[in-house]
Amino acid sequence: MQHRMKTHQLAAEQIDSLLKNSPVGTLATVNETGVPYVTPLHYHYDNGRIYFHGLPKGQKIDNIKRNPHVCFNVYRMEGLLPDSSGTPCDTNTKYQSVTAQGTAEVVCDIDRKRTILDAIVNKYTPQYSGTRLPDNMVKGTVVVAMEITELTGKYWE
Repeated sequence: MQHRMKTHQLAAEQIDSLLKNSPVGTLATVNETGVPYVTPLHYHYDNGRIYFHGLPKGQKIDNIKRNPHVCFNVYRMEGLLPDSSGTPCDTNTKYQSVTAQGTAEVVCDIDRKRTILDAIVNKYTPQYSGTRLPDNMVKGTVVVAMEITELTGKYWE
């Protein structure tokens, strides 16, 4: 995985924390005519991969099957930073963001799917942790693994 250096670059631990703790991320795919398609989604981040799930049919999955190159972003806005001059053009934003580029593939192995879905349950509905997901639900849900090839994190304070 390549890390690009930029002004106000987040440290690797900060990138990792933002990816692990953000409740929602956005995934960008490209449709058959080359038009970007962005989808907000719940996800799980672990060991250089982003995992998400969804229905077996739809534009997001069709786009990934056709072109596995994707981009994923999480963003946390902490507030506005008005300039002391009172000029709205000089107002900035206190934020942290992470952008990941990579390739996505549909996970077919049922045991791996179950493990990933369990991790998503643990993140979003921890009260159901340890509950065995029904086999038909696991089989009928598409799980996607995004292998991160490039990762950047920025901030402004």
